[in-house]
Amino acid sequence: MKAIKFTYVLVFAVAISFAATGCKNKPVGVTNIPAQRSGTPGGGEPTDLRPGEPVQADDVGVPLPKFPPDLESIYDFDRETLRPHMVHFDFDSHVVKASEKPKVAAVAAYMKGQPGNIALLIEGHCDERGTEEYNRSLGERRALALRETLILEMGVDGNRVTTRSHGEDVPLDRGKTEAAYAKNRRGEFVVLLPK
Repeated sequence: MKAIKFTYVLVFAVAISFAATGCKNKPVGVTNIPAQRSGTPGGGEPTDLRPGEPVQADDVGVPLPKFPPDLESIYDFDRETLRPHMVHFDFDSHVVKASEKPKVAAVAAYMKGQPGNIALLIEGHCDERGTEEYNRSLGERRALALRETLILEMGVDGNRVTTRSHGEDVPLDRGKTEAAYAKNRRGEFVVLLPK
């Protein structure tokens, strides 16, 4: 009888210690999404800027405009016009390299020369290494990093630019070599033409 009571107490104590220990752990390796404020776990909430309002120095990200979830229903996708300006990323990175910024600048110049009803979709892609969930998140961080570069550094109207992540789902090269993986780590610019 005493052994059974002792076992219950021991199991209860172990359960409580696991629960208490789990609550103290902080997330490891979490990357803030660029369009969110940093400083809070998970990156915090998006900034609340209105269209035309200047971005302040303490604003980490630029809020995404309200685009319909089904872009294909109201836009024709032009994937060819900006294809030469595809941006490539280093492994496990969403940093826009200095060597890739001239491509982003060319996209910015193109967008500034278009009427206001022309929009831009930035698609983020990854190679197949990593989990599907991680690659989807990394693809979104890559697309958001390109979007912020266009807006904050090059003056493109943020209300005309949205993002989408394909993760590892749309490879350019299905090979299993480092060269193939490097081709697949990219951001693509798609011109959205109103139907």
